[in-house]
Amino acid sequence: MANLSAGVNVVTTDGPRGRAGITVSAACSVTDTPPTMLVCINQSTYIHDILKANERLCINVLAPEHQEVALAFAGGTPADQRFSVSGDVWDHSIADVPVLKGSAASIVGRITSITARGSHSVMFVEANRVIVGDDNGGGLVYFQRRFHPINAPLSA
Repeated sequence: MANLSAGVNVVTTDGPRGRAGITVSAACSVTDTPPTMLVCINQSTYIHDILKANERLCINVLAPEHQEVALAFAGGTPADQRFSVSGDVWDHSIADVPVLKGSAASIVGRITSITARGSHSVMFVEANRVIVGDDNGGGLVYFQRRFHPINAPLSA
């Protein structure tokens, strides 16, 4: 699996069970009608049941400069301190969940169904808002246990 390159995302939530976030590479588009994403979450992580209870989340697609955020939400920082890493990078006024400022994109939506598969739950998220980053500076991928920036092509 280390040779399977994947985009890096931070999934965030807020609601009755509180604010939480986690770094994931298992997130992708499912369909455009209705606009649906999926995200895979290990059932043993602290955030699994929080996501289920809150039902709302944001899939923040990381830009190259967000490696520090990715590491913090991957477990390098205690859960209760993750949102204070990297300064004031979270916007709480755009949606009812934390949105990462300067992300390549942020997809806000509601969990519409959950399917258990082995150690993980596949959460289907119907998007109701997509926020695209202003600078189109590229993305961040994970490959062979390291982060790699992907720069956006220069326009002609």
